[in-house]
Amino acid sequence: MKAAQVKRTISRPEDEQLPLGKTIAYGLQHVLTMYGGIIAPPLIIGGAAGLTPEQIGVLVASCLFVGGLATILQTVGIPFFGCQLPLVQGTSFASVSTIVAIVNGDGGIQSVFGAVLAASVIGFVIAPFFAKIVRFFPPVVTGVVITMIGLSLTPVAANWAMGGNAKADGYGSLENIGLAALTMVIVLLLSKVGKAAISRLSILLAMVIGTIIAMFLGMADFSAVGHGAVFAFPQPLAFGWPVFEVGAIVSMTIVVIVILTETTADILAVGEIAKTRVDSRRIADGLRADMVSSILAPIFNTFTQSAFAQNVGLVAITGVKSRFVVTAGGGILVVLGLLPVLGRVVAAIPTPVLGGAGIVLFGTVAASGIRTLASVKYENNLNMIIVATSIAFGAVPIVKPDFYDAFPAWFATIFHSGISSAAVMAVSLNLLFNELKIGTPKRHGSAYAAAPPRMVIADQVPRIVKAEEVRGLLEGDRFKSGRIIDAEGAEIPVVNEDEFRGIVEEHRKKCQEAGIKCPDESEFVRSAPPAPHH
Repeated sequence: MKAAQVKRTISRPEDEQLPLGKTIAYGLQHVLTMYGGIIAPPLIIGGAAGLTPEQIGVLVASCLFVGGLATILQTVGIPFFGCQLPLVQGTSFASVSTIVAIVNGDGGIQSVFGAVLAASVIGFVIAPFFAKIVRFFPPVVTGVVITMIGLSLTPVAANWAMGGNAKADGYGSLENIGLAALTMVIVLLLSKVGKAAISRLSILLAMVIGTIIAMFLGMADFSAVGHGAVFAFPQPLAFGWPVFEVGAIVSMTIVVIVILTETTADILAVGEIAKTRVDSRRIADGLRADMVSSILAPIFNTFTQSAFAQNVGLVAITGVKSRFVVTAGGGILVVLGLLPVLGRVVAAIPTPVLGGAGIVLFGTVAASGIRTLASVKYENNLNMIIVATSIAFGAVPIVKPDFYDAFPAWFATIFHSGISSAAVMAVSLNLLFNELKIGTPKRHGSAYAAAPPRMVIADQVPRIVKAEEVRGLLEGDRFKSGRIIDAEGAEIPVVNEDEFRGIVEEHRKKCQEAGIKCPDESEFVRSAPPAPHH
């Protein structure tokens, strides 16, 4: 048979189809991971709007229902809609502060729905243009953003571990934190189990075990599960027709831009974790799905939709890259939205249990970003400055949440998110240092680029030497198994004269290209030659 006649099917990692049982189990794990985050916005907004418990229940059910539909659209995908990646969609927390400000205005909750609807239409229009920035997201940028996703979610896990509600009795108690710590230990122990199925379900199993332990300790309350309707379909426009106010729309449009930035970062992050190709068209499809879901959301009594960063961490920690697993999670969300009784069961999981699992989960996201940053080249460029400044800048609103309180509302909305602020800084610095070739390389050649590589010439030292034969090592250098190791763990190579000349010449060319002065040859041999052999 000719090679041309052989058909090969190249499948993407995210297209893997698992057995039905595992698909549902992993999908439920995704739901449990993000459940606390997806119901928090309607609870906060409903309280600020002065809604009754029954009305807040409508917001929560609608939130789950629309989030499930949005997840299915994002993962399954249809032409022009859905990035077909394992991304869970849900009500964006980035919009909460702006929505609370709007809801306190004259229009109330109707103004919120009108602002979400109008701003989402604007976001839908600009989504394809926004996706073109993918070329400005090289590993030095995506690594920063992925790292910041994990770091920015850590306070969420810590708050859950303390109890979730700062006004509740026992918030921050040793009992709450102890339950979270126990759950975290269970996650770690299950992750070490030899069987892959158990290891991959470590988060879900730890939540179940943690909840059972909490029941015996009297820290879990399922008494409210039987109260309320068993089945209820979200009623469209249950709070009346949307009200459109210019100020509210402008504020919400800024939020939508932030959501587009964060969703772009999440798409790139999960693509990096899944080791699959993500181009501008795929990002555009994902953003359009985001926005069309957000347009539908206010009709069904809920708010802007976006990808959930914590579930990106779950993909990393479990290694399950199948998008159909997340599709199953979307189906579960739809069912929870139609069956409030099941939602009440999931809501009864103690918050500290979620916090204990979240510590491992969100830390995994940050670790994935660090792994990406490890692949970045830092020689003969200013990538180190990009990474350092962007991470520090993104950490500011995390360690000091009130930092932007005195700034204009639109500015604070964008930069109050550690993820979006780090993304803005990383993209800007990457443009400045790596895209704009004029000026920077010649005028600001990095001092690190000028540092000569360290070598020991073979004529002066045998291939294997003894520790006492080497003199002039720098602080932190050590001798190990006949090799010279520097303070950073790198071996100082032993070269011959020809290799030495070649390395010197190559470094001289790099210095010339960077517009910096090349050191003298003597600086290349930083370790003095050993004493002669007798």
